[in-house]
Amino acid sequence: MPSPYIRTATPDDEEALLRLDRVTWSHQHAVTPPPGPGEPFFRERSGPDDHLVAEVDGRVVGYVRLGFPTELASNAHVRQIRGLAVADEARGRGVGRALVRAAVEEARRRGARRITLRVLGHNTAARKLYESEGFVVEGIQPEEFCLDGTYADDVLMGQSLI
Repeated sequence: MPSPYIRTATPDDEEALLRLDRVTWSHQHAVTPPPGPGEPFFRERSGPDDHLVAEVDGRVVGYVRLGFPTELASNAHVRQIRGLAVADEARGRGVGRALVRAAVEEARRRGARRITLRVLGHNTAARKLYESEGFVVEGIQPEEFCLDGTYADDVLMGQSLI
C-alpha cells in the first residue's frame, strides 16, 4: 500500500467518512453508540475543517477529528484529538501514525500550545501509537465507562507543542 495522502476534509467526504465510521465502530475505542441511520458525519461543532482525511489511491481510508476539549476561552490554547478511524484494510500500514502526526502539526499550525486526547485503557494498540508519537499519560479515570457490561478506564494523554 502506498503512503497515505493527508488532506483537510471537504463536504464531499461526508458519505465516505460516515461509511468508514459505521464499519470501524466498536467498543474497543468508542464510548458512544454506533452511528444511526440518517445521522450526519459532519456536525455544527465538527465540520470538514475539523477533520484530516487519509487517502490511498484516491480512496478515503482514515480520518482524525481535531477540536477543542471545552468551549472555554481559557482553554482555547489546547486542541484535542476527538476521533480517529482507519479502515481495516489500511491498519498496520502507517495510516494512523500519519494522521496523528498531521493532527499534531495542524494543532501547532493553528497556534495550540498543547494537544490532548482520551483513549480507552483496553485499547493498547492506540495507546502504543500515541506514546510512540510523544503523548504521555496525564491521568487515568478508573472504570469511567461501562461498555457491554465491562468497565473501561478513560486514559487522558497529552503533549506540549512548544
